[in-house]
Amino acid sequence: MAEVPYGVLLSGGLDSSLVAAIAQRETLRLQKEYARQQALLQSGTTSPATNGGAVQQQTDSTNEDSLAGIDENYRLTDVPVLAQLNSFSIGLPNSPDGKAAQEVAKFLGTKHHSFTFTIQEGLDALFDVIFHLETYDVTTIRASTPMFLLSRKIKAMGVKMVLSGEGSDEIFGGYLYFHNAPDKAAFHEETVRRVKNLHLADCLRANKSTSAWGVEARVPFLDKEFLDVAMNLDPDEKMIKKDQGRIEKYILRKAFDPSVLPPGENKPYLPEHILWRQKEQFSDGVGYGWIDGLKDEAEKMVTDQQMLPEQMAKDKPHWDPKDRPDSKEGYWYRCMFDEHFPPYCAETVMRWVPMWSKATDPSGRAIAGVHDQAYEPEKEKK
Repeated sequence: MAEVPYGVLLSGGLDSSLVAAIAQRETLRLQKEYARQQALLQSGTTSPATNGGAVQQQTDSTNEDSLAGIDENYRLTDVPVLAQLNSFSIGLPNSPDGKAAQEVAKFLGTKHHSFTFTIQEGLDALFDVIFHLETYDVTTIRASTPMFLLSRKIKAMGVKMVLSGEGSDEIFGGYLYFHNAPDKAAFHEETVRRVKNLHLADCLRANKSTSAWGVEARVPFLDKEFLDVAMNLDPDEKMIKKDQGRIEKYILRKAFDPSVLPPGENKPYLPEHILWRQKEQFSDGVGYGWIDGLKDEAEKMVTDQQMLPEQMAKDKPHWDPKDRPDSKEGYWYRCMFDEHFPPYCAETVMRWVPMWSKATDPSGRAIAGVHDQAYEPEKEKK
């Protein structure tokens, strides 16, 4: 799995929870293999030299820097067994993801580290986040700021690599706006577009939010072999069909449902209500107050006059008319981006915009009639 101290980013959503569940099973498998090898060594049956490499015995079972890994021949390498898989989450106090992550960690038996941040701490980090991410995209910045703050905590603990759940929503059409896909051809076309642009969106966030602090993020869902299989599935199998009880990423959820597990697999991967939990975009899941706080701050930083097209053209002539921000929050981020980078760098930025939706806000809560905690109409007009 890794040759450096590692852990998993656990938001409590489907994707990160599945990654954590599989990583935990692999950690337990390595622990059993270690115990088996130690029993053989004590009995004199075998030795590391004749067994193609053995797992080293730990002198301290609580060592945070213990490792577990396999070599290129899929044999256990001479590295210590991870005593307990570390998982990490962040959010505002009492955030939806924070509660779910705690429950998943308890269910799996990981050593969980739950961190909270305040809206002010997030606001204070925005300028640095935009510098490291090299973007002014609203969705990316909203989600990257908590991840940036979390990565600093992870680095301070000596962890160098984390597994993360990016890629699943793009592959399986997990974003809530996919509810509005008109047909399977359009559904598939949009998943392909999202996967091809991952380096400008979620993977940009996962890579640069963590690497800013010297932490490496790895994304199992984007394994080439898995991606080849998943993207060649019939798009109809991925589509959201309310009349058939099929929510977003139904096919992925069903693959880990206890009812379809192989014989002998009697332990569920996840609690049922986590397995079937509605999609939360990371920027929503860390706490609904986070996005609301960003919007409130943007109201203070940008005037109504500045948002007028003619005023924007006058004040910001170097902004492409086709790429002018449509919200005060976006205007604010673009101004910070301009402080870091010359105008031509804007050509590298892709704005994350949901398809088949009239909502101007990219939050999942802005998809009317889909999210359980959708914005109130009067709130959208503010």
